[in-house]
Amino acid sequence: MSAEASIPTETAVDGTATKAASTQAKPTHVRYLIVLMLFILTAVNYADRATLSIAGPAASKQLGLDAVAMGYVFSAFGWAYVLAQLPGGWLLDRFGSKTIYFFSLITWSIFTLMQGFVGFLGAGTAILALFALRFMVGLTEAPSFPANSRIVSAWFPTAERGTASAVFNSAQYFATVIFAPLMAWITATYGWQYVFYVMGVLGIVLGFVWMKVLYSPKDHPLINKAELDHIEQGGGLVDMDNAKKAKASGGPKLGYLKQLLSNRMLLGIYIGQYAITTLTYFFLTWFPVYLVQGRGMTILKAGLIASVPAIAGFIGGVLGGVISDWLIKKGYSLSVARKTPIVLGMLMSMSMIACNYVDAEWLVVAIMALAFFGKGVGALGWAVVADTSPKEIGGLSGALFNTFGNTAGITTPIVIGYLVAASGSFDGALIFVAANAAVAILSYLFIVGEIKRVELKKL
Repeated sequence: MSAEASIPTETAVDGTATKAASTQAKPTHVRYLIVLMLFILTAVNYADRATLSIAGPAASKQLGLDAVAMGYVFSAFGWAYVLAQLPGGWLLDRFGSKTIYFFSLITWSIFTLMQGFVGFLGAGTAILALFALRFMVGLTEAPSFPANSRIVSAWFPTAERGTASAVFNSAQYFATVIFAPLMAWITATYGWQYVFYVMGVLGIVLGFVWMKVLYSPKDHPLINKAELDHIEQGGGLVDMDNAKKAKASGGPKLGYLKQLLSNRMLLGIYIGQYAITTLTYFFLTWFPVYLVQGRGMTILKAGLIASVPAIAGFIGGVLGGVISDWLIKKGYSLSVARKTPIVLGMLMSMSMIACNYVDAEWLVVAIMALAFFGKGVGALGWAVVADTSPKEIGGLSGALFNTFGNTAGITTPIVIGYLVAASGSFDGALIFVAANAAVAILSYLFIVGEIKRVELKKL
């Protein structure tokens, strides 16, 4: 893989040709701008999912939500998110990442903003409206992560893909670091409704920025031939969005879905992602509530405290990708490079059970920070998807993976809601979440086998 390429001319941004200063041009680094934008959008994506976890304690008092009702409202996002995954993946393969991501971001931001108005409704109507709007946020966010995976597959060579995927995936922790304290402050100062107003407007603005930043590698006005060659020769699928234009119309092909679902490696990855995503949704939905109701903190303090484990998760998320790509560069197989951080990370996540046996707040925070760090290290599922998805249906493959994973967005809030309501404590909830980390370990060790790209059979 060459780091440089010889190009006699270089095309300027305005389309005019200028002579190159030399016969050798250093590669540009446009792919880093792309992953930075993915990081920012993913942070907003997760912040919008978590708005209710911060505003929830105050909103629940006004709207009369108990633990079980709150669990169902939390789950509304997950129902829609799962149902829309396969259609969202097909739309990505049919119309490309840029267009579908734009409409996804704008619409989910509008529905986020609208949640701020439910407080003007009567209690019963407000609960139904909140459920419906959360449902619509899930429906419209569905293409976002499969789009992230497609974009990373197109813009990054294999040896950089783990880090790139870890960077955008680690934005979920960064979202908590930045937005949890901000949303807690907004709730305490102005009221819970303003959390939704602020986040909705922010997303709409970013949607128009997105349209100015993203292009496919071959079409981007800022990339040079050296960087394009570096990406393509390293395994980047630079023609992904160009190839989709030639595809025939029609819905997701059942034959392709059958091939994906009958692949043992992919099934093991799907099971593992469901288990890992259970941890994600605990932290997104019930963790701030746990700090307020289970540990007696104020909403503002819980928002600040929640950022500490999130910082650890962010560090772990980036580190997991770096370690994985470093192992590849050292000559280890793709399977070893991806599985090692996942297994070690999930082992660390299981430490959260220790919170059931300690009382000191600082110790609870320290244990959760370790668990969050481990979850970050092990969250390499999207890198694995980028490594394994058939190049013809990257969006559909990522959507199927996300369907399995985000089924946890339905089950986790509801199961924890019933556990808390039945026992009056969060002890059983922490055991439930840690058990899922163990399931992820077993799946990757005993079901997945060799990690490699799937080749589709012709239909």
